[in-house]
Parts: sequence; structure tokens; C-alpha cells
Amino acid sequence: MLSKFLEKLSDKTNLSDENIEKIKKIYNNDSINFTEGVIGAGIIEEEIILKVLGDIYSIPYVHKLNLDTILNDTFFEDKEINSTYYKKSFTQYLIDTKFTENISIHFLKKYCIVPAVVEHSLNKDGLIKKNSLKNNLVVIAINNPCDLSPADDIANFLNFSKYEIVLANRNEISSAINHIYNQTKESAKQIVENMEENGTTIIREIEETSDLLDDTSDAPVIRLVNHIISQSVKANASDIHIEPFQDTIKIRYRIDGILYDLLEPPKWIQSALVSRIKVMADMNIAERRMPQDGRLEVRMGQQKIDIRISTVPTSFGERLVMRLLNKSGTLLELSQSGISANHLEIFNRLITLNNGIVLVTGPTGSGKTTTLYAALSIINSPDKNIITIEDPVEYNLKGIGQIQVNRKIGMTFASGLRSIVRQDPDVILVGEIRDLETAEIAIQSALTGHLVFSTLHTNDSPGAVTRLVDLGVEPYLITSSVKAIAAQRLVRVLCPYCKSKYLPDAGEVALLSIVENSVSSSNLNVKPNINGKSKTNGHSTLLNGKEIFRPKGCSKCFGTGYTGRQAIFEIMEIDDIIKNVILTTSDANQIKKAAMQQGMTTLRQDGISKVLQGITSMEEVVRVTQE
Repeated sequence: MLSKFLEKLSDKTNLSDENIEKIKKIYNNDSINFTEGVIGAGIIEEEIILKVLGDIYSIPYVHKLNLDTILNDTFFEDKEINSTYYKKSFTQYLIDTKFTENISIHFLKKYCIVPAVVEHSLNKDGLIKKNSLKNNLVVIAINNPCDLSPADDIANFLNFSKYEIVLANRNEISSAINHIYNQTKESAKQIVENMEENGTTIIREIEETSDLLDDTSDAPVIRLVNHIISQSVKANASDIHIEPFQDTIKIRYRIDGILYDLLEPPKWIQSALVSRIKVMADMNIAERRMPQDGRLEVRMGQQKIDIRISTVPTSFGERLVMRLLNKSGTLLELSQSGISANHLEIFNRLITLNNGIVLVTGPTGSGKTTTLYAALSIINSPDKNIITIEDPVEYNLKGIGQIQVNRKIGMTFASGLRSIVRQDPDVILVGEIRDLETAEIAIQSALTGHLVFSTLHTNDSPGAVTRLVDLGVEPYLITSSVKAIAAQRLVRVLCPYCKSKYLPDAGEVALLSIVENSVSSSNLNVKPNINGKSKTNGHSTLLNGKEIFRPKGCSKCFGTGYTGRQAIFEIMEIDDIIKNVILTTSDANQIKKAAMQQGMTTLRQDGISKVLQGITSMEEVVRVTQE
């Protein structure tokens, strides 16, 4: 086998004599685990190794296991799925998870094997046949073709009469295992019901496992915490809230900026639940009278989740909030944020300036930091020295010096920025301008040849000027240093599976008409109908050939009608006309009026344009751009 492997491998890649000797040594030491040894040595890419071994053993290699949704026999007893949708979502496979009741996750991970894939069949009407799982061929995905005994053991244990074996990458199989067992774990409600009512249970510190899905602890409170975190990560939640009240506690999570109820366990669980989380974050579980901050990192399969924890004392116990940050996700590019072509062109020009200040404004959680990170990634190059000071450092950017604010030792934005300017930077990112000292140092840095990015908490771009003046910055310093101010919000994106067309009422038509070149209410010929709502003649859902939609809710979007978010922008460039207005007055309304006369697109106008593109809804735009 070894000679065939080396021969076929040499046809696909150039092998040095040194690497050939390494492969021979690995085979001689352990021929059974040869695959794992060669992959672990990092000599050749895993995919090439598996394709070569697949040729030798006549086992097909599968690049991707289709595990979008977990289905089981009970699904077929209750429902039938249209084949068009089915083929789009699941390609050629169904996933049967019933084996999880009898096979340990540790066994599958040890041998890197998953018996998950079952071919489906359709009836004469093009619908999936009920109970078709029982009659079709089971496909077992493995990573090591040199040892087929684990696959045989699983087939015998689960009484598979016939099955096929395919080869797949370790990461692909590991993700499949985690996905399946995460779906089939007991619910949070079941965990709570199984917990004995014992408010005096002592929480002992247990070493954190590397993977939440691998945690087999029998302590119900540990299973409950792991379940809450894993379900929140699966739902792409940004925050988890544990809120105590007089007779109960409420657990909620924030998805796409909106809080949803997750669980309402009984009051006696509160102490154990909060204590377990504080133990995981190395916080003081004995201190319940003072606010505390902590941090921990967990892993779910291939995902690394950084969690920032904050507790505050309330009348009914400690209130705890966890901020989730998925560090495994790739950093969003500016063009992927939903920014319009016009705004992207302006932004690309601003971030390549040699000096000046570019401000991004908006409330907490509006994506300001993500936008600035994306901007830094664009201009990051070996010939630039980029330094940031942040609170906290949310993502590690390769090739960029990042400084963490630490007020306990006197490392504030102002003191850190003062030190940064002595580090010969080309570009500086200041997490937030909060006081006059930070603002003055940022302005001096911009005036002495540095490009400075920073954020402010204001409602719109003109309001940032008013905010800087309130801090004590002289208007002439603002006009000489600030190049542009961008305001940003995040709007939820309508679920593509369930969004529905509808007839806009008179108020919505009036809002739609604020976008240049959109159809005005007079052109739409709006008439009230008998229900008091407006009605348009003809194809009223077509606004210059564009349709508008509203949320409906389905299983794909957890019933919310939305999935994911996009940014809307308002960019005010400080040209000569705007400078003259700022030198005359700091009134945000007058500055905004002048900026709009210069062609600035407001947040609401940018949002309405996304409504006309079918991306978001009128309600969502009004919610985030309240005036």
C-alpha cells in the first residue's frame, strides 16, 4: 500500500526525498493510523491525501457533507416537504439523527466517523416518501480508510443491512458530529425539570472542557449553562440576559438587535446558575453586592466564542449579561456590510487620505467598530504603521498594533493616544472620543500628518459636530481636522423564505417618496379603502418596477421574519460650505440642512432605498431611524 500511495502522491504533487522518508517512517511506526499521522505531519494537504487513499481503496471522497438541517423519522410522520425546496436546501441527502440515542459522541470523535447521511427518495407527486429512511442506503463518512473496523462496528450495532463508506475531511466530520449532537441534546426546559429543587447546592469549580458539546458532566446546572450558550450561538445571538425578579428569573437572548425570551426557570435556580457562570469566568462568587466584569472563552466544534460577562446587584439578586463574540468568523469586508455603491466610493476615498479625522457615529451595537475594522483591513499594508487603542479589543487584526484600555492602571484613551503618537504611526484608531482631552489629542494628531479614525455616540452625522463643541472643542479646530462624519445603523434583513409583498398605505407611500427618483404619492394614486387603509390602482406593489415586502415568519427565521442585518449609512463630508456653517453655528439642524443641499443621503433615505430593493421592511427602517 505504501508504494502505491507514494507513487500516486508523486503524480499529484512534488515530494522531496525528506518528505518521502517522513511518510515511510510514519507508516512503519503505525500503519493503522497512517492517515492521521500523515495529515498531522502537515506535509501535504488533507484533501490530496484522502483523494489518493480513496483511489487506492476505491472509496469516494466527499468534499462537503450536506448537514444544513437535521431531520428524523418523526418529521416524516407529520410533514411532507416540496421537492423543489428540498433539493435546494439538502441536495441529495437526508440526515437521520436517531443513532445519537445509542452511540457516544466521544466514540465518533475518537475514530472520526459519522453515520449521518441517508439518500432520500421521492414519490410520484415529487414529494418525499414517508419513512423512506428505512429503505435507503446508509452512507458512513470516515477519515481513515486504513481502519474500517469502527465503520463495521457501527453498522452491526445499528443493524444496517447495507451501507456505503465515503471519505471526508476531519473538520467536516467533526462539524457534522457537533451539529447533530447539538440538535439532539435535551432542551433547557427538560434540564430544568430534571433538576432537584435544592437552592443550597454547592457549586464546585470544575475545569472547563475544550468543547461545550464534549462536556458530559452530570451536574444539571452545568448542562443548563452549556445548553443556554450553545443554543444562543446557534441562533447567532449577540447577548444573553439573566434577569432576576421577585418570584422567577427570565433568560433572554438578543438576535439581530431584538431581545427574545429563551427560558423562565424557577427562582431557586438563580444562585446556582449565576455562580456557575462566575466560576467559568474566574469571578468572585462570594461577592454579590458589587458590580463585576469577567471574560471567558469557550469552543463549540470549530467555533471559538469569546464571552464578556457583566454582573450588577439588583433588589432581587444579581443581574448578569453575557456578550458573545464569535472569533472564528471571518472579519466582514466593507462591501459586504450592505453599503451602497455611492457610499462605498466615498468611504474608499476617505480611508486613503494622508491625514485628518474620519468619525463614525451611532448608538451602541450599531456596527461602528466593525466598519472601522473593515476600513483598517483595506488599508493595512507593510508600508503603513497602524496602531489602535480600544475598549475592549474585539478582533485581533494581523499586522496591526492593538492596545487595550485599562483604567485601573491609568491606561485611558487619552493617555494611550498620547503614547501612540510617539510610536511613529501612519494611521490611528481611537475606540471612542469620550472627553475633551482625547478629542484634543486626536485633533492634534490629525493636524500633524496622521489619519485618525474614531467613534462618537450621536444620532446622526451633523450631531457629531454639536457633540464635539459640547466637549469644548473649538469650531475652527473641527473644520481644520475633521474630513468626514459617517452615521450608521443596522437594519434587519427580511427572511428570503417567507417575506411577503403587500400594498403600502398612505403613510408608507409618503415615506417612500423621500427617496430621489422614487414614485411620489400622487403618481401612485392612493385611495383609502373600506377598511381605512390605503389602496393603489393597478399593480400597486410595483414602485417603478420594484416591490416592497414585510416580514411574515417561518421556521428558517425562528418566526421573526428576519435573518441577519445590513448597515445603512449617512456620510457628511466637511467641504468649504459645511465648514462655513460650522464656524457660524453648532446647530445640528442647520448643519444637516446645508449637508442635504450638498447632496448628503440621510440614514432614512438610505434605509428606504433598501426597502425598495426588497432587503428590509418599512417598519424596520422607521424603528432604527426615529426622528
